[in-house]
Amino acid sequence: MNSPLTRWLARTNRVTFTIFAGAVAFMTYFAMYGFRKPYTAALFAEPVVLLGRNFTLKSVLVIAQIVGYALSKFLGIKVLSEMPPGRRAVGLVGLVASSELALLLFGIVPGAWKALAIFLNGLPLGMIWGLVFSFLEGRRTSDVLGAILSASFILSTGVVKSVGRWVMEQGVSEGWMPFVVGLIFLPAIGLGAFLLAQLPPPSREEEALRTHRQPMYAADRSAFYRAFAPGLTAIVLMAMVLTGFRTIRDDFAAEIWTGLGFSGQEQITLFTLSESLVTPVVLVVLGLMVVIRDDRRAFLIQMSLMVGGVALIGLATLLHQIGAIGGLLWMVLIGVGLNVAYIPAGCFLFDRLIGATRFPGTAVFMIYVTDAFGYASSVGILLFRELFTPRLEWLTFFIRFAYAASLIGVIAFGFALAYFARRTRQPLTASPAEISEAQ
Repeated sequence: MNSPLTRWLARTNRVTFTIFAGAVAFMTYFAMYGFRKPYTAALFAEPVVLLGRNFTLKSVLVIAQIVGYALSKFLGIKVLSEMPPGRRAVGLVGLVASSELALLLFGIVPGAWKALAIFLNGLPLGMIWGLVFSFLEGRRTSDVLGAILSASFILSTGVVKSVGRWVMEQGVSEGWMPFVVGLIFLPAIGLGAFLLAQLPPPSREEEALRTHRQPMYAADRSAFYRAFAPGLTAIVLMAMVLTGFRTIRDDFAAEIWTGLGFSGQEQITLFTLSESLVTPVVLVVLGLMVVIRDDRRAFLIQMSLMVGGVALIGLATLLHQIGAIGGLLWMVLIGVGLNVAYIPAGCFLFDRLIGATRFPGTAVFMIYVTDAFGYASSVGILLFRELFTPRLEWLTFFIRFAYAASLIGVIAFGFALAYFARRTRQPLTASPAEISEAQ
């Protein structure tokens, strides 16, 4: 698109462009959570019998939505890696609109049938992240833009739950609350998609610095993964653990806060307060990566921060259990550690890896590999909890999970850091396909 706004953005300075692009991306993805997460503010405590076992309706809903979301991620590996830029904005609006129609169905159907509706809600939403980040990757300030975009889902998950609670306080039922919240956020999606479509593509200077970005087809995707399989596999493994951990923290926050002794009325404030404290810390830590021009150095520093993030999860949990810190500070520190470790694999970590290896492609490919397997693992973790430890309180389960995630994370990210430190000493002198064949 060559609109007046696009021409102005192409001519403006880097700071102005980054503020504009970051604000639009933040608004758009923040609004997406108005369709994905509002139902988690409700308890949906009624029992549901499936496969001869008793589940709470809330657990069934969370699992159903994640199944749809995970399937969307697997579809996105191909669809988004190959999508031409001109189709992104229309695709974004269409996907979100279909998710809102699913929330309408959610309000209409009774009981366990809501699981089908929430599955249909999650099915399109899994591709929104990749669509939004596709507008941002390959730029000189992609690190800052990725951090701003990521801050949107840290903050929005709390705000949307607070909005959901407020809507129910106005007399809207649990079943209709998600649809009403979606209507509130719908205009922001339309505006965000329009403004994202005005962003000019990366400049020639940015392509020289960060490598040309282009669609990746099946052979390109296979060659890239095979060329760096050990390190990429370790990152994907840890993404599976952290996505499951983040799912528990987000979707069962009401139950965790209740276990910590906070009432439902207090939680209206806590949902937003805790994430408001997490967001600026994570934004500063990750956003500072933009000052590092060298892609290899930036990639390795980011991996080191990810090791530190998972270590903080375990340390904060230990301090809470021995009584050194209270519940609010513990949840904030957990949020900081989790997001410092989790966010990079969803955006600029692979953006930097492509720059370091000089492979012409798109970071969205590996972003969606990690996301797809991550959300698939979330389903398995939730099923494990419901089938084998159904009487275990969510707080206790979360604490045990925190220790496991911290230990596994230090090992997996530590290995990936050592692997890529060796593997990226020299940029590729042959194509990934030739290197993978030689291996």
